[in-house]
Amino acid sequence: MPARELQEQLDTLREQLEQNPPLSEAERANLHDLMQQIELQLKLETNTHDASLADGVNLAVERFELEHPAIAGTLRNIVQTLGNIGI
Repeated sequence: MPARELQEQLDTLREQLEQNPPLSEAERANLHDLMQQIELQLKLETNTHDASLADGVNLAVERFELEHPAIAGTLRNIVQTLGNIGI
């Protein structure tokens, strides 16, 4: 079930952030905002395509790829799962 996978990936991202990687407040706020948007989409359980959500996660992947590869990897998994569930 892709929705369950997505929730597990969000939990992984949350755990990574709890380990306090060296992120600026703006970076942390951006990741928390993305997580809230994804969780809201999951709660709505709509299959409408929200390109802005996927685009936002893709931008986060690009920002974190060099300095925080584990976070970027989790975000990539989230993008793929969003695509699998039609978001």
